[in-house]
This record gives sequence, C-alpha cells and structure tokens, in this order.
Amino acid sequence: MSEKGDKKGDSLWQRVMQCIKYCIDGVWSDTRNLASVKAIKIVNLTVHAFMDRDLQLRACALTYNTVLAVVPALAMLFAIARGFGFQNLMQSELFRYFPAQRQALESALGYVDNYLAQASQGVFIGIGLIFLLWTLTSLMSNVEDTFNHVWGVTTSRSLRRKLTDYTALFLMLPVLMVCSAGISIFLSDTVQHVFADNPITPMMHRLLAFMPTVISWIIFTAAYYLIPNTRVRFKGALLAGIISGTLFQIVQWLFVSGQVYVSKYNAIYGSFAFLPLLLVWLQLSWLIALAGVGLSYAWQNFDSFAHQDKAKDVAPAYAGQMAIAMMTLIASRFKRQEPAVTRHDFINQYGLPGNLVDDLLDRMEKAGLVRAITDNTDNDHQLQYLPAYDPDDMTVNTVFNAIADMGNAHFIPQFDSRFDKLMGRIAQLRNSQQTATGDIRLLDLL
Repeated sequence: MSEKGDKKGDSLWQRVMQCIKYCIDGVWSDTRNLASVKAIKIVNLTVHAFMDRDLQLRACALTYNTVLAVVPALAMLFAIARGFGFQNLMQSELFRYFPAQRQALESALGYVDNYLAQASQGVFIGIGLIFLLWTLTSLMSNVEDTFNHVWGVTTSRSLRRKLTDYTALFLMLPVLMVCSAGISIFLSDTVQHVFADNPITPMMHRLLAFMPTVISWIIFTAAYYLIPNTRVRFKGALLAGIISGTLFQIVQWLFVSGQVYVSKYNAIYGSFAFLPLLLVWLQLSWLIALAGVGLSYAWQNFDSFAHQDKAKDVAPAYAGQMAIAMMTLIASRFKRQEPAVTRHDFINQYGLPGNLVDDLLDRMEKAGLVRAITDNTDNDHQLQYLPAYDPDDMTVNTVFNAIADMGNAHFIPQFDSRFDKLMGRIAQLRNSQQTATGDIRLLDLL
C-alpha cells in the first residue's frame, strides 16, 4: 500500500510540475484558440511585465512622489473648490473615497490651510505656484513614464501637452468629484422617496453603497486607456480597470477593518502612526495600479510575446533583415500614399516581437532613415513612421549600412591610427558595394 501511495504521490507531483512548466514556457508553443490558453498567456505576460520592468521599484518611487505632491495637489483642489463654494462637500467626498486614510487626510488638510494662507501673501505667491505646478507635473510625468515603460513606449508627451493636459485634469477633478457626490445624493433621495415602503429598498441601498467601486472602475479604466502615449484597446483597459478597482476597494476595506487592531501600533508611534500606514497603503495602491497596466498590456500583446525572449538575443544579421523588411513596408506605404505604419501595425498585423520592433524603430530613427510624426486627427496620438527622405534613393545597402553604423564609434584612443590601412580597405570595399566582402582573406586586408 505504501508503494502504491508513493507512486500516486510521485505521479501527482509530476503532473503538478508539468502543469507549472506548461504555464511558464509551454503555453507559448500552444497555438489552440481556447479561452483557457489565452488566459494563461495573459497571466504569464502580466507577471513577465511586472517582474522584467522592475515595477516594485517604480511603485516605491511613485509612493515618494505622491507623498511629496499630496499637499500641493490638495491645495490646488481646495483653492478651486473654495472659488466655487463647495470645499466642505469635497472634503466629505475625500473622506468617503479614502476612509482608510481619514487621519492622514485630516493632517494634510491642516497643512493645506497653512499652505493656502501663505500662498496668498507676498512673493510666496509666485514661488508657491511654481512649486505647486512642478510637483504636480512631476508626479503625473513620472506616472506617464512608468506606464509608457510597461508598454515599451520610448517617447512621452511634449512638455506643452503635459502642462495643458495635467492642468486640465486638476481643474476638472474637483468638479467631477462634486458632480459624483451630487449624483449619489440625488439617487439616494430619489430611491428613498420612490421606494419608501417597498421591500426592495435594502437592495437599492446596497447598490448605492457599491457606487465607490464603480467609480474606482471608471478611474482605473480611464487611466489605463488615456495615460500611455500609445494606442490602448478599450477592452483591455476595461478588464484591467475592473480588476484593479476591485482590488483597490478590497485594500481599502482591509485598512478600515484593521484600524481596530492597531492600538498597540499607535501606542508606539503616537500621533505619527498614520504616516507608516499611509506609506504602506500608497505602496499597495501603486502596486495594484501598475499590475493593472501590465494586465492591459498583456491582454493586448500576448499574441506577439511568443518570440520576445528569443528577440532579446537576436542575431545582428537577422535583425538587419527585419529592419530592411520594416523599412520596405514604410517606404512602400508612403509611395502608394497609404496610411503610415505604426508600432502596433508591425506587432499586430505582422506578428513581430514588440521589444525588437521598438529597438529597430529607434535605431532607424537615430540613423536618419525614418521620422516619427503624431497624427493629430487620431485621438490616440499614436506615432506614425515615414521615410526621412525620398524612398527612391534608398537601397538595401544604405539601410543595412545605416543600421550597422548607428551607435558610438571612433571612441577608442589610437585605434584608427594603428589600423589606418585596414579601416581604409574595409571602407573601400563597402563603398564599392561588394557583396562578397566576407570571401576576402583577412591577410589581404593588411
């Protein structure tokens, strides 16, 4: 009996290990169009994106940026709210949105009052306004750069667009919060009036209590869809927004529920107890947010990830062939006056690995072969790639040599002088466009 039990245990362990191996590596060789296979690929790529891009470290950096920007951000929000006369309503909404951080918010609001009082006096008006705009722009810029890093996007919005977009966001945020509160109050009053004597009222109250979760879904979905400087599919952003928003609310509930059990913690830290709790909460919130970015990226790119690991160690000759193919497509579309090629065209239509596409497009742009433009008629503001000069003048050799020559050169002291004749002979062979350069004996170059 013991031998049979050991065999069953070994067989079960082997099956578990095979399942783990399939989920990690084997799934990328599985071409079946099954929902379960797609789900495993998406989860696999989400974990890859989270680990390979050091999102844990970036979450720490964003936590620091957030702490630095909390008071200026609240100062701007409350300055706008006071201008419209609804600062008390916005304060109650902040407490409702972030119940786990009520003590931290109360302390921050005290700093906000002092900040606004000082900002309205003397020369501090200009300095305070500059510091306020810098901290907010720095926070949002770091968030955008992190999102772009997950997506593999190397170009961010221009400084002008950052200032206009971020300023518009902070101007609209208090208005949106008040509108949200007004809608909640209106729905609550309407439900109580219409269903006053109806047994369905408790269910309606539960639905109203669920509104913060729905608002979290909307906020996370909008962030995943709008912040990255690339085209994001709405379905992927919605999926990530729902999952991240739900996890965010769960963390909120855990923090609120756990306040009862931190009395000993408060006894140690006293009035500063809220600060470590705030940092932990911010860290977990940013981890959830960045995991959602990885999920939206994985949902959109899992089909093209099968070859990304191999693309990290691609042979130079093969990379050159891909660059020529990509350049040919860019030139032919331009010549036929068809829509310009984008990064996602290479990935989604032609199945090229995203990391290799980004590297080759960057190299071709630096080599002066292509130029990237933004289509202002496209709401996604996705970069499109056009030939940098007349494609009739482009040859395979010019593309290949431009890619090969791109990068740092002639930086080793006395190398060119020591091998002057050799370098001259190689340049002569390349200029003559001889394709059989590799057949020449090395000793004939001396």
